[in-house]
Amino acid sequence: MRSLLFVPGDSERKLEKALSVGADVLILDLEDSVAPGRKEAARRITADFLAENGDAPALLYVRVNALSTGLADDDLAAVMPVRPAGIMLPKAEGGQDVTRLAVKLRVHEAENGIEDGATAILPLVTETARAVFAAGTYAGASARLCGLTWGAEDLSAEVGARTARDDEGRFTGVFALARAMALLGASAAGVPAVDTVFPNFRDEAGFTRECLEAERDGFTAKMAIHPAQVPIINDAFTPSEEAVAHARRIVAALEEAGEAGVVSIDGEMVDRPHLIRAERILKRARLAGRG
Repeated sequence: MRSLLFVPGDSERKLEKALSVGADVLILDLEDSVAPGRKEAARRITADFLAENGDAPALLYVRVNALSTGLADDDLAAVMPVRPAGIMLPKAEGGQDVTRLAVKLRVHEAENGIEDGATAILPLVTETARAVFAAGTYAGASARLCGLTWGAEDLSAEVGARTARDDEGRFTGVFALARAMALLGASAAGVPAVDTVFPNFRDEAGFTRECLEAERDGFTAKMAIHPAQVPIINDAFTPSEEAVAHARRIVAALEEAGEAGVVSIDGEMVDRPHLIRAERILKRARLAGRG
């Protein structure tokens, strides 16, 4: 997955439109984008949408409310019978929260005739101060874990920051740290790292820059809040033809070198870390249809 688009779970119009924008994952939101008085309506609308679009080209995930709110069980009861591909867990505070959710999903899958383990889990891992410190605890939490992602808005409210970004649109120190912790946590858990949203959807240049920097740093996907952001994400996180060609040269050269383990390509010494990066590029390219 490269692009994950949030869609309010209580808007039939926006849900229907989202099917045609080219996102790899649609996140049907029952949390922040739904007012408290609309939660039940959102569950019904989201469940109906899932039931009618099981063959959609995009994976359909549902962001439930946090486990601490007391609303998550009702969310799961509404959507699990219609088989979402995954559940996004907000305000996760460590691997134990993923394990708790995995137990709930196993029960719902058994009750609804769904294959055990079929429902993936994507946690938001930096929305509280405690969560940031627990970003390294997700390894081994559940085989359902399909990635880690992060968010700045809830964290900014908790720490009392007026904004998460400076005048140039870049994250200030605390939030840059949270971003790094999410990336490192994903690497430690052996799952993809998904970058957070860019709220100013009208700033195309700033958004493009942030996508390119995220891909440079090791993120393999990014979340979107507006359909116009999806093509930019898909382009930034799909390896270029030049990158794919270079990766193939690295793999071929090291395979030919055998036990030597180190070769020179265009004057650069290339060894096992380069091979690992090259193999990851080729895998991402295959998933994007460019392999």
